[in-house]
Amino acid sequence: MAQFEKLIAPSQGTAISFVNGHPQVPNDPIIPFIRGDGTGVDIWPATQAVLDAAVKKAYKNKRRIEWFKIYAGDEACDIYGTYQYLPQDTLEAIRTYGVAIKGPLTTPIGGGIRSLNVALRQIFDLYSCVRPCRYYEGTPSPHRRPQDLDVIVYRENTEDIYMGIEWEANDQVAINLIEYLNTTVIPSNGKLGERQIPKGSGIGVKPVSKQGSQRHIRKAIQHALTLSGSKRHVTLVHKGNIMKFTEGSFRDWGYELATTEFRDVCITERESWILQNIENDSAINIENNASLIEPGYSSLTPEKKDAICLEVKSVIEDIGETHGNSKWREMVMVDDRIADSIFQQIQTRPQEYSILATLNLNGDYISDAAAAIVGGLGMAPGANIGDKAAIFEATHGTAPKHAGLDRINPGSVILSGVMMLEFLGWKEAANLITKGISKSISDHKVTYDLARLMEPPVKPLSCSEFAKSIIERF
Repeated sequence: MAQFEKLIAPSQGTAISFVNGHPQVPNDPIIPFIRGDGTGVDIWPATQAVLDAAVKKAYKNKRRIEWFKIYAGDEACDIYGTYQYLPQDTLEAIRTYGVAIKGPLTTPIGGGIRSLNVALRQIFDLYSCVRPCRYYEGTPSPHRRPQDLDVIVYRENTEDIYMGIEWEANDQVAINLIEYLNTTVIPSNGKLGERQIPKGSGIGVKPVSKQGSQRHIRKAIQHALTLSGSKRHVTLVHKGNIMKFTEGSFRDWGYELATTEFRDVCITERESWILQNIENDSAINIENNASLIEPGYSSLTPEKKDAICLEVKSVIEDIGETHGNSKWREMVMVDDRIADSIFQQIQTRPQEYSILATLNLNGDYISDAAAAIVGGLGMAPGANIGDKAAIFEATHGTAPKHAGLDRINPGSVILSGVMMLEFLGWKEAANLITKGISKSISDHKVTYDLARLMEPPVKPLSCSEFAKSIIERF
């Protein structure tokens, strides 16, 4: 039994446990919640009302959530003392009960924690940040066809520059490190020429590991396997053209995973071209096939031509029988795109993408850009998932100037609750909420952020009224 300093756990309910990374969910799970700072005072009550109503309608009295209030951010400091933004009670509660949901949190001032969100992800090794971006009919959008975008961003959570391994320019460690890199490491590399890090530079380290990359991409592929048709598609997003041994390795390790552990259910884009060429012309020879998959093939050196021909021959021998004759069309397609290209393509060709697997920084940018297409962060949910815990969260900030006014859009936390219900396997309740939100928006029953963008503008609902409108439309 967990021991708490200031918390009292619910007297009823059962803890969720994890077995091999999968949640074991009772009918009465105890789920800790963090109300959140700023507008959390408004959006959490609205969210809880919607979640409870959906569970009750879907399952009558057979299932229920036992809520357990825990603290983080400014509210935690009120209870536990100055700078106690993330008390041990809160960590123990999440560790004990496995699944939690939270509103937005203040970035601490002092106290040594850069970001509470990042801290929670690192403490519980929540290595995959999952952010779906889909359009709800009637939501105002600056794009002509926002309904074409339906993607899920899988953002790696624990590595990349978000590990926070960096030093200020005037830090003696940074000064010493620059001196060592300039005089010893860079010259000994042999490939960096006469490059030198300017003195007075801040220094950061960007770690990307095979283990961290592959466990994250594994989650993305497993998710794709639950989808159907063209949505069975994972795109590895990277800047490997520039950062070859971090971002480029992320791409390579993703392909390695797809073609080993998931060999029987995955096809790479390039492999699909080879098999498609055979379907189009059963008599095509190796060299002609190679020329079709490699731009500029005729201008390549003989050695490079031989390498591509060997690639074609290996694909035919290894998976021609198991994946050929259009069998690959039912499998998970794995391809890769450069990150800056994806920023364009989710706007110009959004229907071509389904799951975007990214490193930490790229995923941060891309998920926000995708959210802007379908209505903004007010409609953007998020989940942080690991092998022993999961935390569902709003993706927007605390907006303190709106706190207590009952006007903010609770959609982000409500939709994060939908993700949580799906994670629990309670899809009937999740579907009710999705239906309610979609119908409320299409009926122009929305909060001020959406109401003011509608043509013509409509009278906005309050935060609590929007929750009621969703429930009425189950």
